Amino acid sequence: MKIERVLTKKEEQFAEERFYKAIMTLKDMDEYRSFFNDICTPAEFESLKDRWSVAELLDKGYTYREIKTMTGVSLTTIGRVARFLFDGANGYKMALDRIKKQ
Repeated sequence: MKIERVLTKKEEQFAEERFYKAIMTLKDMDEYRSFFNDICTPAEFESLKDRWSVAELLDKGYTYREIKTMTGVSLTTIGRVARFLFDGANGYKMALDRIKKQ
């Protein structure tokens, strides 16, 4: 994360909205894959996939220790995902619920 931000809060919000709108233009799995492979470093993308895997496993009722054994993800990361899954902005829950309905 950058220590010194150059954009104003309003400019940051506008950049964030443009980013989300760009994602919304993507049409299929191949387009998503291309976009995220371009925008994320391999380590960033691996981290995102790890967090999603942890969220799915937590949602299925696995313990932190079971998840660590299954994924190799640190207990700290598992705890962080759990905190946002159960007391966050509801993004994980919304996506998990929608996937279950597919």
